[in-house]
Amino acid sequence: MDIDQTKIPQATAKRLPLYYRYLKNLSASGKQRVSSAELSEAIKVDSATIRRDFSYFGALGKKGYGYNVHYLLSFFSKTLDQDETTKVALIGVGNLGTAFLHYNFIKNNNTKIELAFDADEEKVNQEIGGVPVYHINEFTKQIKEKDISVVILTVPVHVAQSIADQMNDTGIRGILNFTPARLTVPDHIRVHHIDLAVELQALVYFMKHYPV
Repeated sequence: MDIDQTKIPQATAKRLPLYYRYLKNLSASGKQRVSSAELSEAIKVDSATIRRDFSYFGALGKKGYGYNVHYLLSFFSKTLDQDETTKVALIGVGNLGTAFLHYNFIKNNNTKIELAFDADEEKVNQEIGGVPVYHINEFTKQIKEKDISVVILTVPVHVAQSIADQMNDTGIRGILNFTPARLTVPDHIRVHHIDLAVELQALVYFMKHYPV
């Protein structure tokens, strides 16, 4: 089935990995079919939204039967390119960066942090979680040699933009930015911002003004 991925709403696209993870768990438990109501209860997304998300990809289920778990898993695996390994670099081996290196997406076999960078000489030429740490001055050389396409940025905010500027001609196509900085990058690089302080403030606001 040929699908124009650019026509899939971004909100839907962000939920696809969530669906895929739950379907993997269902498949591992031997479950053969699942309803939108069951999916809704498990991942806390309303069933109407799930049905609408799935409708963008054609007829994935049957009314009165639900969805075939194996078929959905196979479909979303191809949609999310799970057969391809995405090589990731991490920049900034502080507390958060070190936690990422030890975790290294162990439950996601197609994503792996291959190398890390820092300016601290005591961390350079070490391995953390089995990941080699290079000096930030080697960034451009190592990124090109290792064919890295995604960077996780966990550096101090005042150096975030200058480091992002080094990525322009390296083949980097995506940045997962954990700094408060709003980065300016060329059009060919996509940035996802994750500001933990903002997320926490939003949670507190919703707790106060939108009680469960």
